[in-house]
Amino acid sequence: MKTANKDAFFEWLKKMFPEPIIELHYTTPFQLLIAVIMSAQATDKQVNKVTTNLFKAIIWPWDVVSMWQEKFTEAIKSIGLYKSKWKNVFNTSVLLTNVWFINQRKNKVSHPKAHDIFEQYGYYIPDTISWLETLHGVGEKTAKVVASNLYDLPVVAVDTHVHRVANRIGLTNTSTPLQTSKVIEKKIGKKYIKTAHHAMILFGRYHCLARKPQCDSCPFSSFCNYYHNNSTK
Repeated sequence: MKTANKDAFFEWLKKMFPEPIIELHYTTPFQLLIAVIMSAQATDKQVNKVTTNLFKAIIWPWDVVSMWQEKFTEAIKSIGLYKSKWKNVFNTSVLLTNVWFINQRKNKVSHPKAHDIFEQYGYYIPDTISWLETLHGVGEKTAKVVASNLYDLPVVAVDTHVHRVANRIGLTNTSTPLQTSKVIEKKIGKKYIKTAHHAMILFGRYHCLARKPQCDSCPFSSFCNYYHNNSTK
C-alpha cells in the first residue's frame, strides 16, 4: 500500500470516527476484562444483552468467586461457549483476588493506571500483553483489546473486521486474522496505530461489510484492491 494511500485511509477514518470507542458496555476495569473474555465468538450486542443485568451483581472479582455457577451460567447461556466462559471468568477472578498474584503484580506493573486501579478497586489488571495472556480466557486479541482500552497502549486487536478491511484495502496480504495480527502494527506505523484499533473495527462492522460492502459510497474505492477486483464483475 502506497504511503499516500495509507495516509488518506487513516485520515478519512479519523473523520468518520473522530472518537471511536469500544461498543462493549462496562463500568469498572474488571467488567471490561470480563466482557472482552465473554465476547469470544459472540457479538458485542449479544454480550451487552447479558451483561446489562449481570454487571449489576458483578462489580468486583470477589463477586464472581462468591456467585453460584448455576446463576452465572444461566445469565450468559444465550452466548456461545458459555460453560467454558464461566470457567475462564471464574478462574481469572480467583487469580485477581489471590494475594500472591497481587503481590507479584505490585512489584512488576509499570503503567501508572494499573496502580490507580489497585488503589481504587483493590485488584491489579496486568498492563502488558504477555501478562494479560496469563489470565484464563485471554489470548492475544483479548489482551490487546483490554490493553488498548484500559491502558491506551499502541496495539491493534485483529478480529474478522480488521482482517477483512486490512486485506481489502491493501494494507496487508494475509489469509487469516492470526497472520494479520503478526504484521499489521508494523504496516500501520506509530503515526496511526491508535486510530486504527477501534476505527478499523467500526469501519468493517458498519461499512466494509463481509457480504455487502458499501463500495459505491466508500471514500477509499480509488485505491481499494477489493473494489477494483470486483467492480467489473
